[in-house]
Amino acid sequence: MKAVEITNNIFWVGAIDWGVRDFHGYITPSGTTYNNYIIMDKDITLLDTVKYDYSHETIKNIKTLTDPSKIKNVVINHIENDHVTSLEDIMYLAPHATIYITEKGKKGLDKFFDTSKWNIKVVKTGDTLNTGSKTLLFLETPMLHWPDSMMTYIKEDKVLISQDAFGQHIASSVRFDDELINCESITFLDDGVIDYYANILMPFGQLIKAKISDIQKLGLEIEIIAPDHGIIWRSNPKKVIDMYLDMANGKADESVAIIYDTMWHSTEAMTIPIMQGIKDEGLKCKVVKLRATPMSVAIKEFWKSRGCLVGTPTLNNIMYPSVAEFLTHLRGLRPKNRIAGAFGSYGWGGGAVRDAYEEFKKMGLEIVEPGLQVLYKPSHEDEQKCYAFGRDFAIKVKEYHKKF
Repeated sequence: MKAVEITNNIFWVGAIDWGVRDFHGYITPSGTTYNNYIIMDKDITLLDTVKYDYSHETIKNIKTLTDPSKIKNVVINHIENDHVTSLEDIMYLAPHATIYITEKGKKGLDKFFDTSKWNIKVVKTGDTLNTGSKTLLFLETPMLHWPDSMMTYIKEDKVLISQDAFGQHIASSVRFDDELINCESITFLDDGVIDYYANILMPFGQLIKAKISDIQKLGLEIEIIAPDHGIIWRSNPKKVIDMYLDMANGKADESVAIIYDTMWHSTEAMTIPIMQGIKDEGLKCKVVKLRATPMSVAIKEFWKSRGCLVGTPTLNNIMYPSVAEFLTHLRGLRPKNRIAGAFGSYGWGGGAVRDAYEEFKKMGLEIVEPGLQVLYKPSHEDEQKCYAFGRDFAIKVKEYHKKF
């Protein structure tokens, strides 16, 4: 790779990770990128670094533009490992550069490195940095998605360096949204945005709305959004902002996701008549088997649908382990504006469906009770109950969806 000009002497100098499939437990079937950017101005300024494994890549890209020793400023928008762990290599090459970072970012940086040898300037929202012909405005965005997070706005070029917000885990030979749409599809890109939001930013909906409101109040015109992962938005940055507002407001399809696992196929057999009941009530239905599906995909499918039915057999009087894992993961993401129910099979003693409802209550989800349980293998009569259960749940989903 080589540096790619975004606009007017602002360049992408990041790295592409084609092969990563497990990103701290989040499955990334399309790989990812570690994006960082350099401003070639009177005072050369680097915005973020990359994951340590790709330190050589960003340095090589920087060298296509300048000697790294000439870097005057380094802006660190976020201190998570995939963005900051090559900082020491950068500072070795540019020892006199000044690092700009939030106060909480500085405290975190002290835990990663011996920062006593570096020039560090703590910044807050509204602070600016002039690089010659460009003005950088810093915007703190705490808990989007770490306490240290901030964004950097380049006033003259109307470019927002958005760190993890508005990103996607997509590795591609192209850098921009319009290019990706031409070689893939708009659906592929949209799905990448939804997948990223559901698995990383779902808990922060209210904060996202507040920060977008803050940007709008500041009157910032945005022509390019350059995130730290995935594709850079230059053809239609408003599109991804609108998508984020929709998702932060809990937008979902009027549909149902059935997310289940099974031990001896009894719970699995229940999904067929339940699905048919949902479809006959006029709703789309997606069925996801947990042990056959990455957790992040199950989370995304949950997020896309207004309603979710969780299917679990009972094992040792509690939920099946893969289902319990899914609900624990989901609870940490703090979903809102969703309606849920549960079903399952058991042998000599139930308990799994009850436990699933307890998890729903902890999450504060709207719930449809009672759940449905069958003993051993579902009989013809049980299948009729499953069908009615699916239809009834679909009716409840349609009623609930009208609120949004």
